[in-house]
Amino acid sequence: MAKLPALKPKEVIKVLERAGFSFARQKGSHRIYVKGNIGITVPYHNKDLKKGTLRHIIKQSGLTVEKFLKLLKD
Repeated sequence: MAKLPALKPKEVIKVLERAGFSFARQKGSHRIYVKGNIGITVPYHNKDLKKGTLRHIIKQSGLTVEKFLKLLKD
């Protein structure tokens, strides 16, 4: 499994948008992105996301870590 870099929420959101997710709504410091019937909550702040949170977002999106990292580089 590929090692995940430390990412800010803005970087994760860019990857999700490249994967076809779109912004649905925001409540407080959390943004919700949807694609079909999949909804992903992304904490929105200026700090790096914790590794567990990032892995959970990737798992919810249906992407592999490798595919996520490829979209990050594109």
